[in-house]
Amino acid sequence: MRWLRHLCSPSAHARFPASGLDRIAHAIADGERLHAGQVMFAVESDLPLSALWRGVTPRERAEHAFAVLRTWDTQANNGVLVYLLLADHAIEIVADRGLHGRIAAAQWRRICEDFSRRRREGDLEAAVLAAVAEISALLAQHFPAGPRHPRDNELPDQPHILG
Repeated sequence: MRWLRHLCSPSAHARFPASGLDRIAHAIADGERLHAGQVMFAVESDLPLSALWRGVTPRERAEHAFAVLRTWDTQANNGVLVYLLLADHAIEIVADRGLHGRIAAAQWRRICEDFSRRRREGDLEAAVLAAVAEISALLAQHFPAGPRHPRDNELPDQPHILG
């Protein structure tokens, strides 16, 4: 069944038109005014056949995207990738090592669960925007903008459509 979902998955461009991607980029930028962390969003319609054959999980793919997009490449190691795999209806949050021990895995899971609920209610873009806002609130608690944590935009705010 997973193979079929990936072969017939709608394009990420169809699900996220340019205007929606711009709204997500603005939400990321607005959130980053509150904190010194870095948030990125990436969406992928489906996995390549070779990844399906190997049984790559959404989490593994998110970790791969985290590396390829260089989300880890921040001075304070406080980058966060929100990864969405449309064919699997999966959201994954990958946080850099500077956030380990500060933000519990349960908090990331709660954001993913909230996202999934909102997506099921029918508004995918609203679900992404809410997840970005929740992540920004968490980052503001641990890396508030200010003299102790200067705010530099080290990573692009514009969403990435992969594949």
